[in-house]
Amino acid sequence: MKNFLIILLIALFTATAVHSQTGWFPQVSGSTNYLYCVYFISDNSGWAVGQNGTVLKTTNGGTNWILKNADVTGFLYWMCFISENTGWIVGQNGVIRKTTNGGENWSTQVSGFSSNYLYSVFFTDGNTGYICGSGGLIIKTTNSGVNWEQRTSGTTNTLSSIYFPPSATSMYGFISGGSGTEGTFLKTGNAGISWVLQTVGTNWLFGLQFLDNMTGWAVGLNGTIQYTTSGGANWITQTSGTANRLLSVSFVNYYTGWACGFSGTIINTTNAGANWTVQSSGNTNNLWGIYFINTMSGWAAGWNGTILHTTNGGYTSVQKISGIVPEEYILYQNYPNPFNPNTIINFQLPISNYVKLVIFDVMGREITTLVNEHLKPGTYNIEWDASNFTSGIYFYKLETEYFTQTKKMIFIK
Repeated sequence: MKNFLIILLIALFTATAVHSQTGWFPQVSGSTNYLYCVYFISDNSGWAVGQNGTVLKTTNGGTNWILKNADVTGFLYWMCFISENTGWIVGQNGVIRKTTNGGENWSTQVSGFSSNYLYSVFFTDGNTGYICGSGGLIIKTTNSGVNWEQRTSGTTNTLSSIYFPPSATSMYGFISGGSGTEGTFLKTGNAGISWVLQTVGTNWLFGLQFLDNMTGWAVGLNGTIQYTTSGGANWITQTSGTANRLLSVSFVNYYTGWACGFSGTIINTTNAGANWTVQSSGNTNNLWGIYFINTMSGWAAGWNGTILHTTNGGYTSVQKISGIVPEEYILYQNYPNPFNPNTIINFQLPISNYVKLVIFDVMGREITTLVNEHLKPGTYNIEWDASNFTSGIYFYKLETEYFTQTKKMIFIK
């Protein structure tokens, strides 16, 4: 214990050792406008769009964001790029813009629906694209947007998001939407010639993603997450762990995905949504878009020009404060305790282990994972930011192959 106290005193005077950075950190967008969508075509090249015709581009992973002029004054809600140079943006008043030179210039395309809000766009190749929006609108092009033709949706509900999973034929596509009283889901199996409409629950569904023609997720009001492995024929309601509105979802494989929403909410799953845990975004702005290019690297965008980035999957970084090999496992009491809103948890490992450090609420529900990785022997600490949670009693559990222990802590706002 004496050795630990010495280590702890040294760590308290070493800011980089004690104050671990959150897994999500802000990037400077250079804008205060609301951002509704973020999308990356590669590790470095990405885009964000939003209020007042805002179009932002990065070529270095978001280290710098550059404002591009698309000659739009209203809201832009979505974008789709099929290459570094070619992409489309859509928004308020039926606006469609296309670029073929990486956003240096934008050409106007005519949707034919100037009174509609266009909320989502998806291209399956350089010629074939789809847009959905307000009033149940679905339009399709087969000539790169030169002409757009309306398709029958069978609903007047707002259609919020459209997605076609990768395939050789691009025949299957999916749309989510809804109203204040129901979630709306549409499916096509013939490249958008016709769409099958169904109601899914009572909560508006905003974002969706399918990995193939059977497996997908949709997120929406009141923390709703719907999951299907039957192409939407049947849905399973998953427990998100939040009551906040969820607006966007991004999966990189059949197990690992993230969703974001109001009040800076970001949640993550590594088991296809059987469990979702809240990640600390360090932000309280509403987050409207999230996009991951692999299990480590992702971005989220939202109000007031917010752009967040993670390079470790959003997990809070654990810091090694001593390489001295301890004699035993120890999970220390958090400090300060009670706390508001940050507290530090220390633990020590006598051997190399795969380590999980998980936070539970008083009902025993897993609400966030602080550590989920292989660690070498030593003493570690990690900081938990509880800003997005309510006051009360929480438990933290350290689990390895040979050791498990749980302790209580109190959060008082």
